[in-house]
Amino acid sequence: MESKPIYNGPRRPSEKTFVFGFHPIAEALDAGKELDSVLVLRSSSNDRLNKLLGRIRSLGIPIKMVPREKLDAITLKNHQGMVAFLSPITYQPLDEIVLGAFERGEAPVLIAADGITDVRNLGAIARSAECFGAHALIVPEKGSASITDGAIKSSSGALLRLPVCRVSNISSALEFLKNSGVSCIALSEKSAVGLPENTIQAPYCLVLGDEGYGISAEVMKQCDNRIRIPMIGNTASLNVSVSAGIALYVLNATKI
Repeated sequence: MESKPIYNGPRRPSEKTFVFGFHPIAEALDAGKELDSVLVLRSSSNDRLNKLLGRIRSLGIPIKMVPREKLDAITLKNHQGMVAFLSPITYQPLDEIVLGAFERGEAPVLIAADGITDVRNLGAIARSAECFGAHALIVPEKGSASITDGAIKSSSGALLRLPVCRVSNISSALEFLKNSGVSCIALSEKSAVGLPENTIQAPYCLVLGDEGYGISAEVMKQCDNRIRIPMIGNTASLNVSVSAGIALYVLNATKI
């Protein structure tokens, strides 16, 4: 008997990870559920929808307009033009993380992920951050991998222990950190300063960029220092999560 071919295409999300329809989404918000993102039927608009979307935006939850086929494929049911994905973690306010660290007499160590879109890289970065005592991981609302079960698995559970702060954009978050006395350090292969040559001490925020495009120009403007990891081989660069682990080890060597 001929065996059926293995399906390797996209899988429909588990129903435990999303809710759909006006009332279920509103009830999820009322119950304090953390939403990772919301998909809305493109070109749809009415008073009830606009009111709910206004509430969602006020909470800093990313909203994406999509075609009906996208929503139909996810729910297979009457979705009323809305699907909300539940977050497996609870995001923490950045200002509370920083203030709390200072109040405990600790110098904050933070990691900002600028445009990291691969969930495995994001999870591995969180794993290194938690291992080396970082206070939080900062991610933007848009243009970043979501904190999914896959990201948590890649982090070996670190994302369940490490506070994650979701901000409107990384540039504004870095400006807040600098005003709070936290140095912002860009890890960039274009820097002339090698990692062992610096004398950076906490409090600091290590800024990491997308492997393809690096740290955006807007975010780079907010960085006080730029450092690179010296290499002697012919390979052009390291994986961003590997770079994060090396940098955090060197920067925290005096504490280990």
